[in-house]
Amino acid sequence: MKTSSTILGILGAAAAGAFIGVLFAPDKGSNTRKKIKDKSRDYSDNLKTKFDGVVNKITSNGKDIIEEGKSKLNQVKDDFNTIKDDVKTVKSNY
Repeated sequence: MKTSSTILGILGAAAAGAFIGVLFAPDKGSNTRKKIKDKSRDYSDNLKTKFDGVVNKITSNGKDIIEEGKSKLNQVKDDFNTIKDDVKTVKSNY
């Protein structure tokens, strides 16, 4: 998660820099507000895309872990049943 925090920090700094740059640019107020709105939308869309990618990766990894757990549980059940059958066989021989 350290890498994602670093990326978010860089994005935040870039957004703040762009915002300050637009505020100090010699332009009409209406143009400045439009630029701020457009940049905000761009950064918002970019952040949403990155967030969706992280959520999808976590979901995918979670599903993989669950499937692996189910597989291991089934293997343990099979091993247990094999041992149980062996114990029954040994018991019936004595």
